[in-house]
Amino acid sequence: MTDTYAKLANGKWTSGLFKALNLPQPVTLARFTEGSDLISGNVLIGAASNCELVKPIIHTLKDAQLTISYPNSTSKLANLNAQFNAASLQATPISLNAIAKSDRFNGIIFDASGIKTSNELSALHRFFQPVIKQLAPCSRVIVLGRPSAHIKEVSNATAQRSLEGFCRSLAKEIGKNGSTCQLIYVQPGSEMLLEAPLRFLTSAKSAYISAQVINVKPGTVEGTINSAKPLQGKTALVTGASRGIGAAIAETLARDGAHVICLDIPALKQDLEKITHRLKGNSIIADITTADAPDIIAEFVREHPLDIIVHNAGVTKDKTLARMTNNHWDVLMDINLSAMERINERLLNEDLLNEYGRIICVSSMSGIAGNFGQTNYATSKAAVIGYVDAMQTPLAAKHITINAVAPGFIETKMTAAIPFTVREAGRRMNSLKQGGKPVDVAEAIAFFAQPQAAGVTGNTIRICGQSLIGA
Repeated sequence: MTDTYAKLANGKWTSGLFKALNLPQPVTLARFTEGSDLISGNVLIGAASNCELVKPIIHTLKDAQLTISYPNSTSKLANLNAQFNAASLQATPISLNAIAKSDRFNGIIFDASGIKTSNELSALHRFFQPVIKQLAPCSRVIVLGRPSAHIKEVSNATAQRSLEGFCRSLAKEIGKNGSTCQLIYVQPGSEMLLEAPLRFLTSAKSAYISAQVINVKPGTVEGTINSAKPLQGKTALVTGASRGIGAAIAETLARDGAHVICLDIPALKQDLEKITHRLKGNSIIADITTADAPDIIAEFVREHPLDIIVHNAGVTKDKTLARMTNNHWDVLMDINLSAMERINERLLNEDLLNEYGRIICVSSMSGIAGNFGQTNYATSKAAVIGYVDAMQTPLAAKHITINAVAPGFIETKMTAAIPFTVREAGRRMNSLKQGGKPVDVAEAIAFFAQPQAAGVTGNTIRICGQSLIGA
């Protein structure tokens, strides 16, 4: 769907008018293209004193084609020179207070794990204040810390929890040029599992994700990985795959090497078979709410159990609560929530999801912030988040991870049908001042699905450009 406003806001003859009127001018986001991976260009790496996560950062970046800089040591910042030398990684020390106005950074990574007290939070200001205006368009800012729930000392836990407020506020300041800011909390013992989320969040695959917190936990990566095709040899089931976000998910998983089984209702059989043929996958024609749906799926995958399940199928049936019928509530809840629970229960009980499997659920911003006329939908999508949180522990015994995505305003046929004024508000009410694309949701799901993301479970990340509504 064309964003006419964005075209005018950045047009050759009209951009000056939009600027003069102080109207939003959305930056065209740099999205992933084949062959690209980590952010390219000039990356600045910094750390507070007593930093604990620089080593895995260096490990992630060591083979990338980057120009890496780090600040000269000050009283509040760590001296990184020895760590770069030990890793044989070329990096240039710079003075943060002597950076030329013409200098630009494509990425900034800061290890805040060493911050133990409120006084030490000044390291954030000392590092970021001189350089934040030097961000190039569509840059990435990543802050790393430790989850406060795993810290016994009150002052240390307090300081680490504060990083969320810092990152969310900074994301709003840098979003106007298409840049994003994320926070990664790394549990002790999971440091070498940092690579997958760090690679994802520094890449163009995370273009429409901002102000998110990803928790990395202990886990086990299965076997050797083909970095170009991380899902090679894996079988994925995607429900609601015939069009829109579901079709984009199927295409992205297939791009990464997975054999994809696409499922949708009989009424969408023709659309489903088109995408299945294009991806050289398989299709299951079924209504997930029928009593025999778990049987149909189980029998289909019995000879070749699944590695990845993506629960994307869902509907909206909007009415204010006072006008909502039993049917509006019950049918939606069955499609969006109960069917997912029944299918998972059957597949897990019969070991039809392999060890080291991945379950990814599609929630919604409505499940986080609520929405007028969507008490049923918001309830179902909030329940999806609760399901992910509750299931992470029992699934861990088989090294199975479970995560969710919560899309905001995504450009689809459904949002194209929204009245103009509501649609425009949905597009602009985020830090990036634009709607997302189905591929933005798909890229996040493909990240959760990859074997390297073994330490990422129990997470729900918003795909919303940092919506101004909700947490």
